[in-house]
Amino acid sequence: MPKASVTRLIERDKKTLINFVLDIEKYPEFIPFCINSKVYEKKEIDDTIKIIADLTIGKKPFTDTYKSDVRYDKKKDHIHVTNIDGPLNYLENNWKFVEKDNFTEVHFDVDFEIKNKFLNIIMSKSFQYGLNKIADAFQRRAESL
Repeated sequence: MPKASVTRLIERDKKTLINFVLDIEKYPEFIPFCINSKVYEKKEIDDTIKIIADLTIGKKPFTDTYKSDVRYDKKKDHIHVTNIDGPLNYLENNWKFVEKDNFTEVHFDVDFEIKNKFLNIIMSKSFQYGLNKIADAFQRRAESL
């Protein structure tokens, strides 16, 4: 069960970064191994934005698509993601944003399990490295906005 977290200090305001993370359809433009994304539903209910989206990840010919439930709590500036369908037994990740002077501290943690036990073992060995590469890509893109 791969589990990892990363924290980055990014020279952007909190709202810009939150909107950036919620712009899921742009992920294939800059995230390593993200081949496609599709938002099925996006609605605002009181202080929550709810998004249902697919991400296709991998490297051809080994790709897989998983569907996620993404919820942004406006009061807490917190994004919580869980899986709905796909190759995962479960997925839980969290984004937290804390503004500090001209920077925003972004905390991201992820915990998931792949249905395929063999792939799960492989991912467990290299997941922190992969998460750092994804965080690097997010930070480079965010700082170029």
